[in-house]
Parts: sequence; structure tokens; C-alpha cells
Amino acid sequence: MQQQNEPPHGQPPVGHGEVVDRRVGIDRRALQPPSATNLERRRGPGRRLTDFVKSAEEGEMNKEQFLFLLAIDAFKRVNHKTFPTWTDVLEIIRKLGYRKTMVSQLQLGPRANDWTEKPDAPAGVNKPAPKRDE
Repeated sequence: MQQQNEPPHGQPPVGHGEVVDRRVGIDRRALQPPSATNLERRRGPGRRLTDFVKSAEEGEMNKEQFLFLLAIDAFKRVNHKTFPTWTDVLEIIRKLGYRKTMVSQLQLGPRANDWTEKPDAPAGVNKPAPKRDE
């Protein structure tokens, strides 16, 4: 005889959602993203890591990667920050001498306005704060 709180045989317990077997249905890895950005990390079958990424993941950084790591570390020490913001990271990149001199290879959609600047453009990150009237 079935107790009052038990569900009928083969039914999920009362108060619980249905159990979903994730092994059946669409494989999300096979789906293409709605708009490819050229930032996708999943390589898919038969595609290998680039030498740029592979060497860094194996612990062998090139000069550029090592210089960036040192710059981030120095920023964190000098400013007593464990986690720099993205604005901080962009500031560090600009102070390293990087400038937006080429058209982007990313497809970021209609909200992103691409631009270029001259290679010798100032970093623009050390602008003095506006003076306040006292």
C-alpha cells in the first residue's frame, strides 16, 4: 500500500521538478554562436592551439607576454590592488606603448565603433584631474 506522501510509482517526488537527462537532446557544442566575434576559445575538432597560446599555456612566455605580466604585477604592487579593473588593464597596455593603429579583427556588433590612431599618439591615461573651484 502506498503512503500518502509518496508519488505514484515512476513519478518524481512531490515538490520536485522533473529530472532532465542532459545526455539526450541538442549538443550545445555543435551549435554556432548567434554572431561570431572572433573571440571564441573553443577550437572544435581538428583545430590546434596557436603557438602564441600554446607556449603560454605550457609556461613558456614570449617577450611580449612576459613584459605584460611584469607590468601588471608592478601595477598591482605600486597601487596595492590585488585585482586591477579593466580600465586599469587598458591603462597598463597603453603605457606599454600599444596604440589602436589597425582596424579591429573582431566583430563586436553595431554598438562598437571602431577607430584607428597614429602610432605615436599619446597614451592619454595621465591626464590631470579637472580643477575644482574651492
